[in-house]
Amino acid sequence: MPPGNSPRPAASRYRRSCSEYAARSFKAHGFQYIVLLGDHGSYQKNLQNVAERLNHQWATTPVRVLAVTEYYHAAQVDFAQLLKQRGFRDDEIGVHAGLADTALTLALEPRLVRADRLQQSFSAADGVQGDPRRASAEVGQAGVDVIIARTVEAIRKATGRR
Repeated sequence: MPPGNSPRPAASRYRRSCSEYAARSFKAHGFQYIVLLGDHGSYQKNLQNVAERLNHQWATTPVRVLAVTEYYHAAQVDFAQLLKQRGFRDDEIGVHAGLADTALTLALEPRLVRADRLQQSFSAADGVQGDPRRASAEVGQAGVDVIIARTVEAIRKATGRR
């Protein structure tokens, strides 16, 4: 949904102000680079706006706020492409609690996955959009590696570091 047309405008303002207050706190505690990572498409623009606004306000200081949208892109697009290259289908990969999300969770925090329910059939009514049955920690680790590599590359580029 386009920014400003959210059915929950208060939620959008909350994310913006929460990110902004967090960035201000990091600045107060001496951070020079503040990196904002969004894990949902609907507020990528909000994070960019916060970074732009604070960078403008703090132009005379060495502090910079980075809205690293490459993180979200890597998680949503690059990981999905990797999964397709490995033979997984779009209807398995999914967009919520499907193979991609479940594999990432298995790699990072497997206790959050109800392994006993993994072989069940799910539907959107269950909150699942995809098919998590072939998810594994190994597949998830490949996604973690892609996400980290793309994010670190973007941060290095934005900060002029190698």
